[in-house]
Amino acid sequence: MSPKARTPLVPADTDPSAIRNFCIIAHIDHGKSTLADRMLQLTGVVEPREMKNQYLDRMDIERERGITIKSQAVRMPWEYEGRSYAFHMIDTPGHVDFSYEVSRSLAACEGALLLVDAAQGIEAQTLANLYLAMEHDLAIIPVLNKIDLPAAMPDKYAAEIAHLIGGDPDDVLRVSGKTGEGVEAVLDRIVAEIPAPEGEADVPPRAMIFDSVYDTYRGVVTFVRVMDGKLRHREKIRMMSTGAHHELLEIGVSSPEPEPTAGLGVGEVGYLITGVKDVRQSKVGDTVTLLNRPADQEIGGYQEPRPMVYSGLFPIDGSDFPVLREALEKLQLNDAALSFEPETSAALGFGFRVGFLGLLHLEITRQRLEAENNLDLISTAPNVIYEVTAEDGEVHTVTNPSEFPEGKLSEIREPIVDATIIVPAEYVGPVMELCQSRRGDMQGMDYLSEERVEIRYRLPLAEIVFDFFDNLKSRTKGYASLNWQGTGDQAADLVKVDILLQGDKVDAFSAITHRDHAYSYGVKMAGRLKDLIPRQQFEVPVQAAIGSRIIARENIRAIRKDVLSKCYGGDISRKRKLLEKQKEGKKRMKMVGTVEVPQEAFIAALSSDEPAAEKGKK
Repeated sequence: MSPKARTPLVPADTDPSAIRNFCIIAHIDHGKSTLADRMLQLTGVVEPREMKNQYLDRMDIERERGITIKSQAVRMPWEYEGRSYAFHMIDTPGHVDFSYEVSRSLAACEGALLLVDAAQGIEAQTLANLYLAMEHDLAIIPVLNKIDLPAAMPDKYAAEIAHLIGGDPDDVLRVSGKTGEGVEAVLDRIVAEIPAPEGEADVPPRAMIFDSVYDTYRGVVTFVRVMDGKLRHREKIRMMSTGAHHELLEIGVSSPEPEPTAGLGVGEVGYLITGVKDVRQSKVGDTVTLLNRPADQEIGGYQEPRPMVYSGLFPIDGSDFPVLREALEKLQLNDAALSFEPETSAALGFGFRVGFLGLLHLEITRQRLEAENNLDLISTAPNVIYEVTAEDGEVHTVTNPSEFPEGKLSEIREPIVDATIIVPAEYVGPVMELCQSRRGDMQGMDYLSEERVEIRYRLPLAEIVFDFFDNLKSRTKGYASLNWQGTGDQAADLVKVDILLQGDKVDAFSAITHRDHAYSYGVKMAGRLKDLIPRQQFEVPVQAAIGSRIIARENIRAIRKDVLSKCYGGDISRKRKLLEKQKEGKKRMKMVGTVEVPQEAFIAALSSDEPAAEKGKK
């Protein structure tokens, strides 16, 4: 479809007073992408025959799981009181692991639609994104979605929203993203309430990079919001933090397909293509200016995403290591939060230590690596980052149990998070019991309404990355919602539990855990390996140890060959002699042989420990 066949866009270089930049923020599955679909239809940028559900969720994995992972920016025209306006809408993810995508989007906007499900009310992630938007001083328009559902209670939840952000329940817009009811009123309210962007048109240009994606054919596509000045086609630009300079081969807007324009002016959101193949030269948060007429000052960026959880990724077939390296490099082009470095394991061979923002991020990255590159991967149990101070004062940063220093230690610090849990009032007891069992420290509790409670806990990150979410959902029959963010670290009584086979440490099974949980981990892992490792010619002890102290043990019994089968009747001493001979042979074998652990045993032992906490979570 040619761009001419569409409703004409407000041309690039629009008067800033006719521009409105906004994003949609909400909890997972409250209908952001469906509302975005209706807006695309109403404004005419997508023709009816081309329309499909979740139009902006382009990745296969987004469509398969029904969640948004990458934010998308779209330009749409709108008529209001006889004047043409240009909307730049940014559809953002709702999951806590992708909140860095949300923060990047908010930095490019003047307003936000706060979307709440009329059947579920405010959830933990809604609050987190609302506070983020308030920090950016954005105009907030409250919207209740899914009013067409039989279980919808719009009056009740409108009062809840009004209580939270101040204002009148009648000001809360009521829409149905599915049927399109009330969406026109939302678009009119955006013009009326969200301020136009401010900036100077006649100064050296400054544009903030809020996202970049890698296109196989065109290289890096950089998404920018112009703060001051103008950017033109074929101009030479410079990235202010990296100093890299390029020529603008193409500049344009997404509507929602890329449409080249002559340039971008103050307040506009669009894309730049320079032919660069390395996404690291288009760093998110960087400022773009002109090479021959540069701006003096960078735009204040936002925080770099820091990995919270580390896991080892190893190819099951060792020859796939170069393929895995290439696949991770490609994925890093689209995912600024992914970090990795090579590591080797005696048990699993060559692989990578990869940093993630959380378990869903880990799971989706692994799924994309396997699906897009035809790889079979094994991931080790996730670990958080520990700061370990040895007795001599040397500080070690530990992302992997194999890096845990030996000898006497003066202090071990672990990351902690502030978790917000929103739950129906009848489940407060089970939630508090769960948090206490995970070494939680209660920070406060507020009633949002008579039936819903917000509970705040400070918890060690290591206690929530495993199966906390699963337990929370099962104890509250699926009604609880969880949001958390890192808040620093604290000293803790942690130990490293090693698993020994025949006295040799198996690095893949080592874990750092709280001293109170060390025994149960050791017993569980020793028992699992006893069942998974096939019997050898000699007896194999499976032990769990803290330093030199054994805390759990299982024995894998030896295979006993029937050497007496040819001795029918006769003297017992002859039989004893044959058995002694067999015992000697096994002793000799034990001294020279090592325990054969099949790859399947590693996969089974690690995968059963692999967190399913976020599986199916939408």
